[in-house]
Amino acid sequence: MNSIRRRLLGSVMTAILVAALFQAASAYRGALQQADEMFDYHLQQMAFALRNGAPSHSAPKDPYDPEDPDDAEYEVQIWSPNGVQLFQSHRNRLPPQAVLGFSDVEQNGTHYRVYSIQTPLQTIQIAQDLSARQARARALAVRAMLPMAIMAPLLMAALWWAIRHALQPLERTRQQVAARAVDDLSPLPEGDLPDEVLPLVRELNLLFGRVHAAFHAQKSFVANAAHELRSPLTALKLQAQALDRAPDAPTRSVAIARLHQGIDRAVRLMNQLLVLARQESAADTPAERLNLQDLVQLAVEEALPQAQARHIDLGVAPSQPTEVAWVMGHPDALRILLRNLLDNALKYTPEQGRVDVAITRENGAPVLTVEDSGPGIAPADLEKVFDRFYRSAEATAGGSGLGLAIAQAIAQAHGAKLRLDASPTLGGLRVALVLPALP
Repeated sequence: MNSIRRRLLGSVMTAILVAALFQAASAYRGALQQADEMFDYHLQQMAFALRNGAPSHSAPKDPYDPEDPDDAEYEVQIWSPNGVQLFQSHRNRLPPQAVLGFSDVEQNGTHYRVYSIQTPLQTIQIAQDLSARQARARALAVRAMLPMAIMAPLLMAALWWAIRHALQPLERTRQQVAARAVDDLSPLPEGDLPDEVLPLVRELNLLFGRVHAAFHAQKSFVANAAHELRSPLTALKLQAQALDRAPDAPTRSVAIARLHQGIDRAVRLMNQLLVLARQESAADTPAERLNLQDLVQLAVEEALPQAQARHIDLGVAPSQPTEVAWVMGHPDALRILLRNLLDNALKYTPEQGRVDVAITRENGAPVLTVEDSGPGIAPADLEKVFDRFYRSAEATAGGSGLGLAIAQAIAQAHGAKLRLDASPTLGGLRVALVLPALP
């Protein structure tokens, strides 16, 4: 009974059947009561018709005709005021005394409904056989039930057709989904859909859009990753061949150093690819309340050896304002984001350069800024640098083009925003991470 159609038909048909039975029972009882009142009224009218004068002593024709199903059996008995019987039907089986008004009597095994009336000239007693009376009443009651007995099946058939017709859009949508190819993620048509189904179809279309975007991003990522991995792997093969052909120890040492550098670049590229894939496919997990200053301090400490090796001045400015900047997020992901921002700044800043990290507030929201004294990014490339594997013309330090793409993916997962512009103080690039403000 998981089918909506079966549930609707079952509940509606049951309701119709119960209502029909209740209505039929009410009609049957009402018809019996009305027939009983009608027959009593008939007895009264017969008695009133005879009170104006007594019929002749000769027995009249018995009004009961057993061949006529519409006739009822009546018994008549009339007495004078002094108790002399003036008239009786030839099939009379009534008791010799009468009870004025209505009464039920049994005579010779037969039950009668009797009505008696007394006038100054006579006493009249009219009786009707209850079995014939009840048979007629039941026949009338059955006739009263016939309209409901006929209407109930017709109503069930009409409702079955109406429910089937109303569910056709849902069945049509099911058939459209079932007939689709595996890679067909186009939106489902929303025309002629009932209000109860339209929100579901719209959510499915939104889901199709997200899945299509994910598939497109996956295909693009796989294609770009394959292209980017081809170059370092080819370089590693060439360096291995150069090492194999090295004629002397100095040449072999240079080849070994280049091979190590190529391996380091390939490992770094693979790590970044894994980080990006993990961030984009990670399941939703509960966020934590984090101290942004502590995260920044840890990221700077990790990047400090790299800065010292190139004699770069890496420092953290005092927070403005000085209160703790609390954020909601995932500590590991935010640490990777901060480390990527610092790696990019240190990579493109020349030796003896400077990188400043600061925490400020913008409309109550915490903002982390990383500024460097490097070459910066051309305005035309500010939006493109978030694309995977994209490297601007100023990117002379090499790299895989995944650092900012990873940072952007983590920022979007946290509801944050990354902004890039020129640093007004150091002349290089300024990256601003605007995090959501806590309530």
